Amino acid sequence: MRGTSILGVIVVIWLVIGAIAAGQRGYYSGDDTNCAEAGTILVTIVAGPLNYIGANPKVDCKLPEPSK
Repeated sequence: MRGTSILGVIVVIWLVIGAIAAGQRGYYSGDDTNCAEAGTILVTIVAGPLNYIGANPKVDCKLPEPSK
């Protein structure tokens, strides 16, 4: 059980570091959130400390348009 709790703490710290990186990049300040912004924020948080060694994940969403 001890290994599980240590792994959980590491995952939480990893995600907190990613959330801090997204905040430092100004991703939370946008008024209108779209698919690409939300995806970029999520990927940046998941990337965690990798953001500080050069990772700059971006997401581009292309949603299908409804037919006329």
